[in-house]
Amino acid sequence: MEKIKVAILGATGTVGQKFVTLLYDHPYFEIHELVASERSAGKRYIEACRWKQNIPVPENVRDIVVKTTDAKLESKILFSGLDSSVAGPVEEKYANEGHYIISNSKNHRMDPDVPLVIPEINHDHLEIIKQQNYKGAIVTNSNCSTMFLAMALAPIYREFGIEAVHVTTMQAISGAGYPGVPSLDILGNVIPFIGGEEDKVETEPLKILGSYKNGRIEYADFKISAHCNRVPVYDGHTETVSIKLKKKAEPEEVAKILDEFSGLPQELKLPLAPEKPIVVFDEPDRPQPFRDVWLNRGMSTCVGRIRKCPIYDVKMVILGHNTVRGAAGAAVLNAETMYRKGLIE
Repeated sequence: MEKIKVAILGATGTVGQKFVTLLYDHPYFEIHELVASERSAGKRYIEACRWKQNIPVPENVRDIVVKTTDAKLESKILFSGLDSSVAGPVEEKYANEGHYIISNSKNHRMDPDVPLVIPEINHDHLEIIKQQNYKGAIVTNSNCSTMFLAMALAPIYREFGIEAVHVTTMQAISGAGYPGVPSLDILGNVIPFIGGEEDKVETEPLKILGSYKNGRIEYADFKISAHCNRVPVYDGHTETVSIKLKKKAEPEEVAKILDEFSGLPQELKLPLAPEKPIVVFDEPDRPQPFRDVWLNRGMSTCVGRIRKCPIYDVKMVILGHNTVRGAAGAAVLNAETMYRKGLIE
């Protein structure tokens, strides 16, 4: 099989580097172009990038000469890890030129004709790209905290219905990009504010869990209240969640629904799809970022401490790898899904 040529936008940044680690030996895709800021342009990737991953820069990537966002690109698929300050117009430009933008950036997530996709949950939303006014298309994945919350809520919402959700996030410093948060701010501390984060967590799941009907996405009909905190953990966003159900259920019933959850990526056995998208723990002190964040290559959502809530109905702890399943890995899985569904021409 001839691989599809892909480019990475924002290739020298934290998410861009993670894209490189996930794509350099991918069975469907071949890294053909790397795009970054003007200060990196014209340099070999190994020279332009302050590499911070746990493997060396791949040999087939290190000598690629970095291009700017003004460059004409040959690749069909562009994975965007661009900063939101520049992502919007750059992604639109390339979509107008016929490229398929698979974006981790927030800029177009809530556009009415842009799907916000977790393929285990709402791969049918991808059909809406046919209504976009681009020669190509823009597809987005969610905010990193939204990802794991939505993954856990989806099977519960479908089986029991949801009236309300209260979530408190404890978000790793890697979610702030490199170099992250100043050490004097985060060491031994909790920062109870992450700009714009609570709004994303309160709105994005409603689009993801919504229904695609008559060419539009109808949002899910419950409310979410979020508190978002930065904590001194390197990788792994932890969330404590309380859920009010429409149809009452015991914690054991909720745990069973979560444990049995699966979706299209598992059915198609996509390269990056975890065999179990949700891993349910019985231990009273799990999941933990230090021990569990890399389960299934960082692509699973971990759920534990499922128990009765004295105010709502059920409560639990959720964990996921914020830079893998919560960022670059989510975008790659979206592209794999689009490819296998025949949506990339």
